[in-house]
Amino acid sequence: RIVADFGISMTYMDVRFLVDDLDVVLKDKEPEPTKAPSPEPSNEVAPDGTPPAEPPVADETGTGDAPLAGGKVSVTVDPIQRPGVALGGSVTFSDGQTGQWQLDQYGQLGFVPPSKGYQPSPEDIRDFQAALQQELAKLGY
Repeated sequence: RIVADFGISMTYMDVRFLVDDLDVVLKDKEPEPTKAPSPEPSNEVAPDGTPPAEPPVADETGTGDAPLAGGKVSVTVDPIQRPGVALGGSVTFSDGQTGQWQLDQYGQLGFVPPSKGYQPSPEDIRDFQAALQQELAKLGY
């Protein structure tokens, strides 16, 4: 684009140095949303005149007022980390199965199941991610 717009031919490194010198912040293109937007909550009044029920507000644990549909997921962080792991610990899913989780130096999350072929429910995975974020926030990450 520099050649087309300005008629200047530059190497990749020249462009990198120019971007660095000018403190330019490049933006990635945002992908087009593929999902339809969620429906707006209805403000209709019930026939008896009562307003619609408010959705439960998440408390400090992030679980909300209602109990989890699949049960409880708990996450712990190991005090001493295994070699090659930036952070790791264990997770106990609602069905009682306990596995190991780990974050590598690139921030990629890994899971070591308790037995070959074990797959936690989608609700447990969602709850695990929320519990892990909460636990890491407590530790300052």
